[in-house]
Amino acid sequence: MFFNSKKPVLAELIPNNYVDIHSHLLPGIDDGAPTIEASLQLITELQKIGFSEFITTPHVMELIYPNTEVEILNKLEVTKNNLLQLGCAAPLSAAAEYMMDGHFYNTINQKKIVTLKDNYVLVEMSYSNPPLHLYETLFDLQLHGYQPVLAHPERYAFYHSNLGHYTKLKNAGCLFQMNLLSSVGYYGGGVSKAADYLLQNNLIDFVGSDVHHHKHVAAFYGKIVLKNHVKIPALLQKNSFFSKK
Repeated sequence: MFFNSKKPVLAELIPNNYVDIHSHLLPGIDDGAPTIEASLQLITELQKIGFSEFITTPHVMELIYPNTEVEILNKLEVTKNNLLQLGCAAPLSAAAEYMMDGHFYNTINQKKIVTLKDNYVLVEMSYSNPPLHLYETLFDLQLHGYQPVLAHPERYAFYHSNLGHYTKLKNAGCLFQMNLLSSVGYYGGGVSKAADYLLQNNLIDFVGSDVHHHKHVAAFYGKIVLKNHVKIPALLQKNSFFSKK
């Protein structure tokens, strides 16, 4: 269904000014880079592809990664200093990828959110089922002045059998960030098919790498499997909205 010999390699589409808004490059804070050496290797490999700025987004999950605003920003400063000592001055900043769980509700009310830029907040949900109070959470987030950006909507398999849920989420004020690796089939055919649907219907607002480790970087050299891949370059450029330069 998705095979086409003329479809490009993903890395070939990445512009030299690409601003990545979703990655896990801060060492030892979540399931991403475990050490500063791993962070350096990932950043160096991504720069070769064309990445110019990194807004890295460690997970915030109540029971697994209970990272706070202070801990994330402190880790960012330590990481930047350590990278400089290793000869790397890559433009690196930090936000967070917030699981919409019970703890997140308290974080919203305390206004201790680390944003991508201004009021833009990267959020996610469990891969097994949506939050019980999903729409209430989205409403409360916006009531407090924040703009939700839903990470990798194409990866939530519980929506694949009823694609109308995506429109409902958009109507509820959610912006969508697609994972670039969904375009090469990294997460499976079902996810790629959902990504193709979202692109076809112009529902994707931004893209991100969601890089955790070297295998993710290597997948950028895979061939794109989506029919609607022609829409990806414009989305890559749209990420420049988040540039901090």
